[in-house]
Amino acid sequence: QVQLVESGGGLVQAGGSLRLSCLASGRTFSNYAMGWFRQAPGKEREFVATISVSGGMTYYVDSVKGRFTISRDNAKNTVYLQMNSLKPEDTAVYYCAASTLMSRLRAQRPDYWGQGTQVTVSS
Repeated sequence: QVQLVESGGGLVQAGGSLRLSCLASGRTFSNYAMGWFRQAPGKEREFVATISVSGGMTYYVDSVKGRFTISRDNAKNTVYLQMNSLKPEDTAVYYCAASTLMSRLRAQRPDYWGQGTQVTVSS
């Protein structure tokens, strides 16, 4: 089992920045590709970003490209999502996820989910 705990969410004005963190425990973090997803009120959960086990490959949904950056620190068992130039439409609960296969993350079928952290962007 892998336990994932997100932190760093909150309320920010449009144009501002937040950095989300996700601390993993339970199994070898460096064996897992990691991803971030989000779910806005009344909408389906959507893929945001994913990063490979080494950090050498990243993918983003088009709506966040150039604004969000996913990164990881395998020594700290942590994955991050730096969010800049935030927009009201970025308001959602953000979830961290892990999978042994990056493709499963992009298909929204991870092996493990975190409990989520709320991000609210005011206009």
